[in-house]
Amino acid sequence: MTESPHPFSTLTPAFIMDAVESQGFVCDCRTLALNSYENRVYQVGIEEGEPLVAKFYRPGRWTDAQIVEEHDFCSELAGHELPVVAPWRNAAGESLFRYGAFRFALYPRQGGHAPEFDNLDNLLILGRMLGRIHRIGAVRPFAQRPTLDSRSFGHESVALIRDRFIPAELRASYTAVTDRLLEAIDAAVAGVGPLRLIRTHGDCHSGNILWRDNAPHFVDFDDARTAPAVQDLWMMLSGDRPRRMAQLDALLEGYAEFNDFDPRELRLVEPLRALRLLHYAAWLATRWEDPVFPLTFPWFNTPRYWNEQIIELREQLAALAEPALELP
Repeated sequence: MTESPHPFSTLTPAFIMDAVESQGFVCDCRTLALNSYENRVYQVGIEEGEPLVAKFYRPGRWTDAQIVEEHDFCSELAGHELPVVAPWRNAAGESLFRYGAFRFALYPRQGGHAPEFDNLDNLLILGRMLGRIHRIGAVRPFAQRPTLDSRSFGHESVALIRDRFIPAELRASYTAVTDRLLEAIDAAVAGVGPLRLIRTHGDCHSGNILWRDNAPHFVDFDDARTAPAVQDLWMMLSGDRPRRMAQLDALLEGYAEFNDFDPRELRLVEPLRALRLLHYAAWLATRWEDPVFPLTFPWFNTPRYWNEQIIELREQLAALAEPALELP
């Protein structure tokens, strides 16, 4: 029996250019696939104009309303002169389009390179920008985008892996460590108490920030969701505790120029890191039928991977038991 081709296999250069030209542009026949796994993203040359970036959304992941809400958030931030790459809109103000079986959006091309999180001056600038972004993000809530919580990122991820992917000989070890990890995460979240949840970027790692002319440009709000502010900060912290404290000091010095930060949120840094580890494995698992994933992540779902995953989760459980970072 022949397997059905993956939907993304229909995204040929001709299809991509036809989709872009459906919005009134004339392509110059140059298309370049950009680094993206969840969706498919291409740089498309435009006659007598700057290239555009065309983003084709993975079918079934987000509703139209959720995508439009993300676009509106980006445009709102850009409207306040924040360095956010917002989607192009047509004369009717629309930013989400359909061509064939796909929904897509168009963006201006933004050059730049990944920021250096080890550079404290860069972190000061990033803190200022995130303080401004979060000030706007707190003005109103998302109505359609989800909330980052331990149920969806943690419990559901673990259940998927335990029931369908973990090798039988490792299931007991995986279950033991994840049971303790989820218990520790839930206890930490409960111990912090109610926090202000705001609209966030949601996936603020170095690959989603382009550094140019000594300034960051935030891209790819595809994972935008409701979360505490620290969700957009903790991924910029790395190294030993003194190094992370110095990085945090620089970030929050800039952040405080434009917004208040609740220090209780620092107790969520390691719980959020743990949830990301659990969710990342489940994300790979749920995308495994996409041919790009086995080619890009050939080590996933091997006994060696799961052994290393269990060790990493044990290390993360130990990190959760350590004192949380503190404001200087």
